[in-house]
Amino acid sequence: MNYTILWLIALVLFIVIEIGTMGLTTIWFAGGALVAVIAAVFGAPVALQIVLFLAVSLVLLYFTRPLAVRYFNKDRVKTNAESLVGRQAIVTSEIDNLQGIGQVTVNGLEWSARMSEDNVKLAAGSVVNIVAINGVKLIVEEKKEEN
Repeated sequence: MNYTILWLIALVLFIVIEIGTMGLTTIWFAGGALVAVIAAVFGAPVALQIVLFLAVSLVLLYFTRPLAVRYFNKDRVKTNAESLVGRQAIVTSEIDNLQGIGQVTVNGLEWSARMSEDNVKLAAGSVVNIVAINGVKLIVEEKKEEN
């Protein structure tokens, strides 16, 4: 049986998925399928076609994905929540990780907050720096005094 048609179908399917998602999800497998099509046209055994498909796909994935992610995501706009990291907030309710309590206000919105260190409590009215977001909670550190 000639597997050229099957590899062509796989190639087209990977390309259609890639066009539909525009997220660099299957382009590497399309490259592997293309090499497998070429191998099938020249009559390579099915096992070799499969090995070539897997090897080329993995090589493309390993070597080009970091470059692609870097260049395709450079103009990515942060979401509203992601843009809070690095900003300052005011503690409106004591933050105590042990009790699982604490709230801060930033940009006029209240957020649940936790300290980045478990053994630190922070009273209402303190100013904090937002260092991360974990789910719907802001992870904060006490603002260091500037001299």
